[in-house]
Formats: sequence, structure tokens, C-alpha cells
Amino acid sequence: MSTTFRSSRQFAATPAQVFAAISDAERIARWWGPAGFSNRIAEFDFRPGGRWLFDMIGPDGTVYANESVFVTIEPDRLLLLRHLCQPHFQLSITLQAAGDGCELLWEQTLDDDAQAEALRAIIEPANQQNLDRLAAELARAAS
Repeated sequence: MSTTFRSSRQFAATPAQVFAAISDAERIARWWGPAGFSNRIAEFDFRPGGRWLFDMIGPDGTVYANESVFVTIEPDRLLLLRHLCQPHFQLSITLQAAGDGCELLWEQTLDDDAQAEALRAIIEPANQQNLDRLAAELARAAS
């Protein structure tokens, strides 16, 4: 069994503009993670099979090491990555044109149901904050 957390968001940006904010190491470092976190990226090999190694730094200075591998990349449409350290999960980010903008579907599937339930109160708001930060990055790029 596995538990999936789903979030969606409409952006006033094209799928290509949203994908550009996902596929660029400098840009993703600005918006990835919950409110108050920053990122220090060591490796960002954005291709299928490529590794993404980074530290997320919490507001209190705690460093959280992260390692992921990019599984599937379809430009302007889909990113699928596998988080290799705890908590183990697969993240799918799907982009679809919607009117003048883009609809993003964020599906994070944790491998362990018990761990998912224990983390639910953290993951659900954190995923929304992540999308809030992406919206801010898109607005910054548009200005």
C-alpha cells in the first residue's frame, strides 16, 4: 500500500514557463520546500536517471539532506522523481494548459502508509506552501 497526497494549482503562466521554474537549478532553489526553508543544491542533473542532491535548511537552521533521482521528464508536461532518502516517495508534477495559464497537479506518493499518516499534518500544508512559493517565483520571473 501507499498513500498519495494531491494538490493542484492554477497558475497565470504557460506550462513552458512553469516547467522552466522546475527545470532550472537556480530557480528551483528559490522556491522548493515549505515557507521559511532555503536550499543548497550540490547536484542537479536534470535528465532521466540524473541525480538531485541538496540540503534543505529549515528556519531554525536545521539541515535536511535530500537525494532524488529524476525518473521521467517530458518538457512542459511531466516530471516524475523518486526521493531516495527518508521519507521514501515518488513525486509526479503534471502540467496542463488551462485557458491562458497552466494547471499543475502535484501527487506525492509515500511508500509507507504509517509514515504517511504520521507526516500528514506536515506534508499537506508544506505542499501548499511549496506551490505558493512557486507562484511567487513565477510572478518574480514575469516582472
